This record gives sequence, C-alpha cells and structure tokens, in this order.
Amino acid sequence: MSRSGRKEEETLIEMSGTGDDDISVLTEIKTPDSAGEDLNGPLYEINSNADSEIRSHSEGLSSTESTFLITNHQRIDKNLQSKDSVFFCDGIRRIDFVLSYVDDPNKEVDRKKSDRRREFEMNLQKAGLELETEDKKESESGKIYFLKIHAPWEVLCTYAEVLNLKMPIRSNDMEAKADNPLHWLIRIFKLPYNVMNPEDDYFTAPFNKQKQELFKIEDQSKFFSPATRNRIVYYILSRCPYGVGEEKRKFGVKRLLSNGTYTSAFPLHDCQYWKLSMDGKCESERYTLYKHWARFGKFYKEQPLDLIRKYYGEKIGIYFAWLGFYTEMLFFAAIVGFFCFLYGWITMDESISSKEICDNDIGGQIIMCPLCDKRCEFWRLNSTCEPSQYSHLFDNVATLFFAIFMGIWVTLFLEFWKRRQARLEYEWDLVDFEEEQQQLQLRPEYEAKCTHKKKNPVTQEMELVLKRSPVNILGKLFLCWMSVVFWISLIIASMIAIIVYRLAVYAAFASIMENNHTLEPISGLLTPQLATSVTASCLNFIVIMILNFLYERVAIWITDMEIPRTHLEYENRLTMKMFLFQFVNYYSSCFYVAFFKGKFVGFPGDYTYMFNSWRNEECDPAGCLIELTTQLTIVMAGKQIWGNIQEALVPFVWNWWRSRRARNSPENLYSRWEQDYDLQIFGQLGLFYEYLEMVVQFGFITLFVASFPLAPLLALLNNILEIRVDAWKLTTQFRRPFAAKAHSIGVWQEILNGMAVLSVVTNAFIVAFTSDMIPRLVYYYAYSENEASPMSGYINSSLSVFDISDFSDLSTPETNEMNVTLCRYRDYRYPPDHHKRYHHTMQYWHILAAKMAFIIIMEHVVFVVKFFVAWLIPDVPSEVKARIKREKYLTQRILHEYELTKLQQKLAGKEHCAEVAKQVQATEGKVQLSAYM
Repeated sequence: MSRSGRKEEETLIEMSGTGDDDISVLTEIKTPDSAGEDLNGPLYEINSNADSEIRSHSEGLSSTESTFLITNHQRIDKNLQSKDSVFFCDGIRRIDFVLSYVDDPNKEVDRKKSDRRREFEMNLQKAGLELETEDKKESESGKIYFLKIHAPWEVLCTYAEVLNLKMPIRSNDMEAKADNPLHWLIRIFKLPYNVMNPEDDYFTAPFNKQKQELFKIEDQSKFFSPATRNRIVYYILSRCPYGVGEEKRKFGVKRLLSNGTYTSAFPLHDCQYWKLSMDGKCESERYTLYKHWARFGKFYKEQPLDLIRKYYGEKIGIYFAWLGFYTEMLFFAAIVGFFCFLYGWITMDESISSKEICDNDIGGQIIMCPLCDKRCEFWRLNSTCEPSQYSHLFDNVATLFFAIFMGIWVTLFLEFWKRRQARLEYEWDLVDFEEEQQQLQLRPEYEAKCTHKKKNPVTQEMELVLKRSPVNILGKLFLCWMSVVFWISLIIASMIAIIVYRLAVYAAFASIMENNHTLEPISGLLTPQLATSVTASCLNFIVIMILNFLYERVAIWITDMEIPRTHLEYENRLTMKMFLFQFVNYYSSCFYVAFFKGKFVGFPGDYTYMFNSWRNEECDPAGCLIELTTQLTIVMAGKQIWGNIQEALVPFVWNWWRSRRARNSPENLYSRWEQDYDLQIFGQLGLFYEYLEMVVQFGFITLFVASFPLAPLLALLNNILEIRVDAWKLTTQFRRPFAAKAHSIGVWQEILNGMAVLSVVTNAFIVAFTSDMIPRLVYYYAYSENEASPMSGYINSSLSVFDISDFSDLSTPETNEMNVTLCRYRDYRYPPDHHKRYHHTMQYWHILAAKMAFIIIMEHVVFVVKFFVAWLIPDVPSEVKARIKREKYLTQRILHEYELTKLQQKLAGKEHCAEVAKQVQATEGKVQLSAYM
C-alpha cells in the first residue's frame, strides 16, 4: 500500500451550474474573504489532502465544466501528523464530518454517482464548508475515499443563529446549591468533579452573529463544542442539493446514502476509547467517558450526564438521565417486592390450603376429574402438592399490599421524573427550547416532495408545503392503518395458535404424565399445567421475536409513506405504531393467562370447546397465578437476555470482523476516520429502540406486578447492566451519533402515563380474578365453620362434586382403574343430588360480588392517592423556578446594558443627536422595567 506523499498539493476546482435555489440559505453564505465572485477565495476552494491524487473518475468531466489545478506549496508531510488526529492535514482545521464512498464497478453507474458527488460537494463549498479528500490509496483497504468536512467560523456563526443556539455570555455568579450534609456517605458513588462538571456555568443567550462581542469568545476554535459543530454540519448536509439534469430538485445526504453515492456519513470520535489521543489538541472526551462511565466495573457510580450531553448532545443525554432515574426508583420497588416475596417464603409452611392439598387424609382422598377427554385418567389432588406450595409465594396478602404500593410508586416515579427533567432543562439551557422550534426544521424527505408554497398565517411568510389531494390523503391513511390492523390481527392470530397449542399439548402432557411411571420423581413439581405453560411461553417468546423483526421494517415503511413534516412528527408517528404493536405482541399472552384461562371451562358435564375441537384449559386447584408468574418470567427474562446479546455481543463480533485486517497493521497507519468507519451505525432511530425496550419492561413491572413481586428486582438488575451496556456500545462499538437537542423524553412520557393508569386496573383484576385471595376472604368471613382454624375446609369448599355417569360420550374416560363414581372439579356448583344440580351456588355469587366490590374500591383508593400525590408534587421545583426567573432577569439586564453601551457610543460620536438620546432613554427604561419585574 502506497503511503508516499506528493511534493505538490493538487486541488481540483470544478465550476458548474448552481444547484436548486429552493435551499437558498445554503448558497448565500459567504466568508469574509469571498467578496464578489473571486474563484480563488474560500467560497469555491476545494481543499484537498496534501498528498491526495486527482480522483480516477474526475477524468469524466463534461464539456461544459472547466477544471483547474492549483498548486499549493504549503505542503505538510503526512508522516509528521498523527493518524489519530481529528484535524485536516494542516493540523488546524477540525474535521467536523466525514463522508466516504467507493468506485462503482459499473462505469455508467459510477459516472452518474460521480456527477452527483461533484454537484453536491460544489454546493457544500458554496455553503461555506471546506473539504479535504483522502485518496483511496491512503485507506486500509485501498478502495475507500474519505471526504473530510470542516465548518469555518463564519458558517458556524450563521447557522448557530439559524438554529437559535444558546451560547455563553457571562459566567454565572448565582449562589451555588448548598452541599448535601450527607455527602460523605455517598462519596463512593461520586465521580471526580472535572468529569461531572466538564464546563463552567454561564448565563446564555441565543447567538447573534451581529453581536459577537457580547458572547464569551475566548478561542474561536473551542467556542462551539464538537457536538454543536457536527449538528450544524449535518443540518447543512441534510439540505444541500445535488441533482443534475432530471434530478435537479433532489437534495440531502440521506438520499445520497440510500442510492449508494456515498457509503457512510458520520462525525468523528475524538480519540481511541482505551487511551488518550496522541494529538494534544484533541479533548479525549471519549476516553474519559469510557474510563468513568462505560466500564462495567463502574456500575455503582453516578453517570457524568453533563459530559454525556456535551459529547453526544442533549437528546442522548436526556435518555441516560431518564434511564438512570428509572433505575434509581426501581431500587425502592425492588426492596419492597423482595420483602413481599420473602413474606410468602416464610409463611409458605403456614398456608392451610397447601397443607390440606398435601395431606394424605384430605388431598389424598379427593379424586379429581380427568384433565382431558378420553385419554386422561382420574387423579388425586395431593399430586399437585408442590405447585400449590410455590403458588403461595406469590398469592398471599402481601400481593394486595404490593399491588397498591406499585400503583403509588409509578405515580411518584413519573412526578419526580418531571421535577428531575425540569432541573435538567435549566442546567442544560433548554428552558426556552420549544418543540415548535423544530417545526421550522423540516425533514429533507418532506422538503424534497414539496412543490408549492403557502403563506403561513402566523409568520405571514411563504413556506414550502406538500400538496395533497383529499383522495390521496384518505388513500394513504387507509393503506397505512389497514397495514397496522393487518399486523395486529396477525399477532392475535399467532396468539390464538399458541392457545390451540396449549390446548392440544395439555391433553398430551396430561396423558403422558399420568400413565408414565418413569416421570413419578418429578411429577409432583412438573404438572401438566406447568409443563404446558413453560413450553407455550418459550414458543410464544420465539414468535414474539420473529414478529418484532418483521414489523419493525413494516412500521418504518408505513411511516415513510406518510411523509411526516418534521423529525419530531416522524418519531411520534413511528412511536405510536411500534408501541401499539409491541403492546399487543408482548402482553397478549399475559392477558390471556391472567384474565381468560380457566374462566370459561364449563363443568365436566358440559365442557366449553374452542372451535368445537379443543377443551379449554383449567387452572391448577391452587389457582392460575403461578402460571402467570411463569409466563411473565420467561417472556421478560428472555427479552432482556436477548436484548443484551443483540446490543453488546452482535456489534462487538461485527466490529471485530470488519477491523480484523486493520488490527494487524501498524497503529500509525490506521487513521481516525478509518477506525470510526469500521464501527457500527447508531442511526437516527437508535434511541427509539432503547426507549421502546425500557417502556416494554416498564409495562411488565407495572401491568402484571401483582403476580410477580420479584419483577422490579429483575428489572433493576437488568437496568444496572443496561446502562453500562448502552454506554459501552455507544462509546466503543458505534460511530459517534449526530448531536440533537431534546428537552424531554417526548411522546414516551404520555405512553408511560397511560400505562400507569392501566396498571391500576390490571392489577386490581389480577388480585380479584387470577389470585385466590378474594375466595379465601369470603370463605374466612362468611362460610368458615371452624372458629379455631377459620381456613380449614376451604379446599373442600372450593371443589364441586360430579357424577361420572353424567359425562358426555366425548368426555368419558377410557379407563377407570380407581372405580370412581364421583369426582371433584374446581368450581362453585350444586352437587348432582341437589334439585339445582350443577347450577352455581350462592357462594359463587357472593365471591363474584366481592371481586367486583374489591376492584371498585382498590381502583378508587389508588386513583385518589395517585391524583393527590400528583397534585402535591409540583412539576418544577420552586428552587428551579426562582433560578430560572433570576437568570432571565440577569440575562436581560446584560443584553440591555450591552445595547445601552452601544447607543452611548453612537451618542458620543454625534453631538446634539436627539433621536439617539431617545433610544438611550428607552433602553434605560427597559432595564428599569426588567428590574422591577
């Protein structure tokens, strides 16, 4: 591989027709030295690498284009520059973005791509950006060109004003928060001050290009952070036209990536993650993040949120802030859940119901009706001894307490998060950031489709709009939502298939386990119900993963077809579709076990059949709660394990495979842009999937937590690992994402609020209809006949009697080795010798009334407490409100003093200027009014 440099730098300057004038702001920026049409000025200059050669495809210039070779004698030897540097070859200009491309083997296609690149790069220069090309001979593979982009000061200032970025104007002299008196107790969890607070605290104001002297600009090269710089450059790249000929209206690097003109576009990491940069001018923030945040040994440490925000932008920073806060709150729920589980474990031997089932004189003498038709035999109740004991772990009085506690916990979590979010908004200068500002930043895909202009009724300015006919709108909406309905129907169909599997396999398991004596050692623990539940849950998890893989692509396709106007609108639409799908996909099986299984069985003389073929499942005599716990554990744990494998192992193996050749080369030949090129792409929807994963988990620990008190503990352990896995993969395995602003978690907040309300209802129904708590309480207070031991006889009371001569031909067992005449089944019905034989008893109606009353009371109590807590806790802390008002006042005062000084200077240069004097008085009045307010 050739690494020799050239003695002269050759720069190709291409002159062609201007791009589409729809993106006027990109073609109107001129640097201070670009007056007039000076072709040698920075406006049209292409800065190439010191030793790069003219690209092989540049020979195909059309006849209407002129080419010039400019010789630059100020060559810098590449061997003297660190390959780990993030600067151009001159060692001064920072690389703010990198594009890569390869030659296409098809000459005709390659020529077309070359034309697009020439037009695109020329328009980038017209926008003021500076370019430098790294020839393919300098790449590790010898096939890849790298186009390095630098945004000069003039461009950064212009777009900082366009994007309304807030920049520092004066050091914050407000009194800092008082130290926590218990700070020494939590010192072990703290990080060094310079890591937690990488920047000084300043008063900020929206940047104004005409008032640069107002801002605290000590060094122009460091005034805009690398994250801010790459955000500005990506904004330009997303809107820069490239079309030639018939493609005149096309623009945006995203489309160039999709059609293969460029192979990648990414900002650079500032160093290797395992060591400091060899270039002293690089900040090495990536190394700091890895050392103090992304290592698994730091799981107990706080997160350096300010440094995360500085390096990756506010959008990623707010995600990790939310995930960290969610994990902290899970700690309290996990402790309470663990003690509830511990209570069930301690009292397991005291359960009268379990004792009666296990007693040979009680459970051993109760003959139960067959579990399936024909092939199944009669069985003794004490064969379910061990499952009934384990069922008590989750089905006890602590279940009710924990369900109520979690209803209040979820409200505290959401309310305290709002306060935490408000504090972050203040600390990260997002108080005045409104989502409406993003409405001005249209999606390039939307702009490309816009063919008309319309006056905005608010701004009274002409803006691009997408012309849509009512028929077209209705047609697309119908197609999109019919697709959503189809895929949800597919999930429901798969769920029904799983239920059919449960019914068919249940009969097989029941027949095998009853007739196979080799399974007797484990038959007490592995009952037909449990075996069916475990295998069905595993199969259901596999189906969930397959449907997830398919629907993710369908949801993105549907949302793209809708052509949303802004990125915010795009994410919101995609979020609602994906969450609706995930909700049905992940929770449908849990809803079936919790609210449908065992509720529509019928009785031995009149069983209920699905599709007239499969007899509906029965619950274990100890209840269905243990099966719901099994289902929840398998799906929740399986999802978390699979998610961590996908997030950590897959990128690691893929990156190792891509960079295996480079790792055998000398380190000084493996450039920073090549290292990052070998990493995985995080993508604009990277955070979307992270939020989705956590929100699905949030649903498991809130919607069904009454059945599994250990769910918050599992979630806590997973999230402790999740934070470091996400940090590790973002820091080491992925290219640096584009920086973006966000002042909240967006539409996910509304989804969490909705799930919090729904969780109260689902847990109330689980306690009432899935657990055995209400039937036991009714028996305890209304039907018990033993004052010394009120729960004695409950099992016998909960089982009805059936005369086997009343079996239908379809249900009659083929064998009756026990010579049974009467069998028992789980229900509250009159015996066969009663005049209301097989009708529900009064105890059944009393239990049903008690269940409905419990649901109403529990829901009202929890909702009242929730709303009271939400009202009691303000969304914004009073301290933050005061600091926001104080900072606004001081900032206004600084701005007014600046204006006053400028006017006084003008007044000093003009004697007897009454007009200027009036302006001075007006400005002084503003200052006084601001102070008064």
